[in-house]
Order: sequence, then structure tokens, then C-alpha cells
Amino acid sequence: MSITPLGGLPVSTPQERGDAARNRVLLLDAARRLIAERGADAVSMDDIAVAAGVGKGTVFRRFGSRAGLMMVLLDEDERAIQEAFLFGPPPLGPDAPPLERLLAFGRARLCFADTHHELLSAANRDPQSRYGAPAMVQHTHVRLLLATAGTTGDLDAQTDALLALLDADYVHHQLADRGETLESLGDKWESLARKLCGN
Repeated sequence: MSITPLGGLPVSTPQERGDAARNRVLLLDAARRLIAERGADAVSMDDIAVAAGVGKGTVFRRFGSRAGLMMVLLDEDERAIQEAFLFGPPPLGPDAPPLERLLAFGRARLCFADTHHELLSAANRDPQSRYGAPAMVQHTHVRLLLATAGTTGDLDAQTDALLALLDADYVHHQLADRGETLESLGDKWESLARKLCGN
């Protein structure tokens, strides 16, 4: 299975000049750092340019807009987590039993949803993003793990039920308003996954 970008189409990336490639790395690193410190809503393009040590025009030339930069960040991190569960080491990767992989996937996606809540929430307002290629990769992966673990019944409905627990807005609500933790949400995911797999 190949790694699918947010847009769902093959990406042809032309060779970048050395300074352009360096600026891109600087900008993405600065954006990640600032978002981790302040949250996405509190980070402006000016903030990112200053933190990266480049002019604001460089940010706009490179990413087009603040939304464009945020989508690149989300896309890169989405690719990294896809690579981990498709090709990485156990328990997330393919050398672990299906139930172990399913449990590890849930906990990894909960952390991803928490870390990227604002970006995912914004992306999910667009049905093409919400139900686009990354969502299909997740659905296919979880459904395959359920099937391989011997789950019976309506696999699509069971997959949807599990994935609903990983929705970024749901996770944020549980953490911010219901007193849950990532560990307790992971335990709930594990409980449901085990029941669906007959454990």
C-alpha cells in the first residue's frame, strides 16, 4: 500500500534550489515549534517568518497562505504516521499480531488527534478533506486489522465506530470538557477493539 497525501493525488515535486529547500525546512520547523507552544490559532505568518529568520514574503511565496502552510504541516505528519503503521516496527507496524497493531494504532491516532486538533478540525469542515484519501487509508487499515483478527459482523460499521473515537473534535471535547486523558481514551479504544475482536 502506498502513502497517500491529503489531496489523494500523486505528487510530482520538482527539484528545489538549495536555499529554497533550506527555507522550507526552517519554516516548517518554526511553525511546528510555535504551534506546539501556543496552538495553531495563536500563530501568525509573521510569527513563523521571524522564528525561521526569513522574510514574510518568503513564507507566502513558499506556501501561498497561512492555510496552505498548515495543510503542508498536516500532510507531512499524516504521511509520517501512515508510514509508521504501514511499514514501521511493531506494535504499530506489520510484524505484530493484528489486535496488537489495532491497539497501537488507536493510541497513536489519539495522540495525533490531540497534537493536530486545530488543523484537523479546520480540515474536517471540508467534506473532501474529512472523507478524503487519509481517511480512506485509515478506514482500510482498521477494517483489515479487524478482519485479520477474526472479527465477524458488519466490518464497515465496526470500523466507523472505532474511528469515531479518534475524531479530533471528539478527542478534544473529551480531554478539555470531560476530564479524560489520552491514556483513558486509549483504554476505551482498547476495550472496544478487544470486544469487537472477541477478546
